[in-house]
Amino acid sequence: QIPKDPTQRWLRELAALSQQLQQVHPNVLAKILRQRTVYQNEEIVVIDKPYGLPVHGGPGIKNCIADVLPILAKMLENMKAEPLHLCHRLDKETTGVMVLARSKEAAEKIRVLFKTRQVEKVYWAIVLGDPDPVEGVVEIPIVEKEVQSHQSHYKMTLAPNYRLCPEDGKVMKIRKNRNAERAVTRYRRLASASACSLLELQPITGVKHQIRVHLAYGLGCPILGDHKYSHWSKLAPQKLPELTLRRLKLEQSKARHLPLHLHAHRLCLPLGQPLDFVCKPPVFFQKTLRKLELDIPKD
Repeated sequence: QIPKDPTQRWLRELAALSQQLQQVHPNVLAKILRQRTVYQNEEIVVIDKPYGLPVHGGPGIKNCIADVLPILAKMLENMKAEPLHLCHRLDKETTGVMVLARSKEAAEKIRVLFKTRQVEKVYWAIVLGDPDPVEGVVEIPIVEKEVQSHQSHYKMTLAPNYRLCPEDGKVMKIRKNRNAERAVTRYRRLASASACSLLELQPITGVKHQIRVHLAYGLGCPILGDHKYSHWSKLAPQKLPELTLRRLKLEQSKARHLPLHLHAHRLCLPLGQPLDFVCKPPVFFQKTLRKLELDIPKD
């Protein structure tokens, strides 16, 4: 039963986003990924990763990219094709450019390029609020910590090397956290409206959940639909500004259905000659941009 009311329909679409790909047969999933192939040569296959599809399996996960790589390889080449190999990962909720390798050697070569920061990655994110300044670099180490709340859970968080002295407000160096990883994210605002902004992001390092943590805790601009990093101590849906709710035609009680608006927009891979891949944001992301009156930059 498809609701006639466009707002109800939009809500239904959002609520179904995470579930859709978990309910299809692995062969169907491989077929979907084949249709989303944006480039292939003898070394690599580049796909536009859909929303809600984890890269690796785990508890409660029926479908993931890793499991269908052998089927996808056969669909792309022939029945004797070697399974494809993962070279890097994207979060389950992140969409966009993802590179797969046709051989172990190619995968290893590409992993080294990622590790040595030779791959240029550009993401787009819709965030709450407006970063101040509107462009810059967040360079704050990140560490995983246990959150002590009524429901104990783990989150990545900031482990700064400096803080303000409460007495005189001067910047003072503090002891480094041994487990913290260096994390650097370049950001630039592309548009702002409806109490939200569209940002272009370049993660220079590749720490788990880096962009989400730097935006939420470093800039105070959590990604729209990032229910995990919009608070610290509680597991609760993101609280949205009135204006944003109005433009999205959502009630706060339905905010939990909002998906994470983080998209791997572009990737430049120096394999022989530089290969440049671009994926347009998914339909739900584009609809949100329109509803919030955020103008997509023409590039």
